[in-house]
Amino acid sequence: MDFLPAWPPEYNVQIAFGVLLMAGVLGGFLAHRISWLPSITGFMAVGFLIGPSGIDLLTQDALDLASPLIGVALALILYRLGLSLDLRAMLHERRLLLVAMAESAATFVACFWVLVQLGLSPFLAGLTAAIVISSSPAVLIHVAHEVGAAGPTTERAKELVALNNLFAFFAFSAVLPFAHLATDQSWTTALMQPVYRLAGSALVALVIAWLLVQLARQTRAAPQYRFALVVGALMLGIGVADALELSPLFVPLAMGVAVRSIETGHERLSDVEFGEAFELFFIILFVFAGAKIKLDLIAALGGMALALVAVRFAVKWATVYGLLRWQGVAPQPAAASGLLLVPMAGLAIGLAQTADKLFALDAEALLALVLTAVAILETIGPPIAAYAFRLAGEAGRSSR
Repeated sequence: MDFLPAWPPEYNVQIAFGVLLMAGVLGGFLAHRISWLPSITGFMAVGFLIGPSGIDLLTQDALDLASPLIGVALALILYRLGLSLDLRAMLHERRLLLVAMAESAATFVACFWVLVQLGLSPFLAGLTAAIVISSSPAVLIHVAHEVGAAGPTTERAKELVALNNLFAFFAFSAVLPFAHLATDQSWTTALMQPVYRLAGSALVALVIAWLLVQLARQTRAAPQYRFALVVGALMLGIGVADALELSPLFVPLAMGVAVRSIETGHERLSDVEFGEAFELFFIILFVFAGAKIKLDLIAALGGMALALVAVRFAVKWATVYGLLRWQGVAPQPAAASGLLLVPMAGLAIGLAQTADKLFALDAEALLALVLTAVAILETIGPPIAAYAFRLAGEAGRSSR
């Protein structure tokens, strides 16, 4: 009977989205039965269970189909994080910028040294060290919302994570020329390609952010339409970035920073509430991340990944704690601020995939190492973040 579909039916984007979302809700519900366990851990656990390393309900083909959805989720999260950085205010309050610069530099140097000592080639170690400067905005924002965290430590952590991710992009771009030369690329490619990606992405972000602010100002859009404007601008931004071979990760983050820095008036775009619909994107992002965990990679690179995670954890925490204490911050908030930089997720995966695309077989070990480190950090990261908010005494302060 020709009118009947093939069996089993093939996955499509809608089925993949439905499976990600429904499975994630189940994982979150089960996680809520354990008071100390953040829902993100439940999302990832159920993702791993139904993914290729588990029962394979969510196949590799389904994950590939879902990748554009994950790009949109990351764009929204990075944009929202970028809104926490006001460059005008940062120029007058340089102490936090000093902390972020010192912590990012220390993380890069320490991780690069450890990876080279463990036998990774210098160009791969440099790219990996740049990537692991980044911290997870998704974990920070979601866990803060879940535990109702609000206060100076929460706001400080958002700014530090946003700066972390900016510096990760800058460091990654700075290492790219050496990576190109190490893989026998031309001097033209080595010098111009990183400049094109970084400067082009920044320009696209600035232009679209300016258009977004002007359009919102001229139309005096109601709150529900301002959210639609933001989503439309983000989709335009990541679409242009893809079309021009720029960075669809840097564009939304830079858009958030630009919007916050250039907008004026009382009805600001940075005050737009994302609402409950925003939760959908967190769910699919972390179920997807759990499904991407591969036990064979963890087994093969577990030792190097554990060393990388340990050094990254120690350096980030110690640098932030030490500098904040030097600046007069109390011990518990200073300790909590360092702990909130521990999780690492989507941005690291995105940059690792960028390296894999640029250097093909030369970057296979980098991609596997970063994915393994992400799997470890996204497992331990949410409980650590929840503990950090309680340590700082800021859990339960927000109305959520």
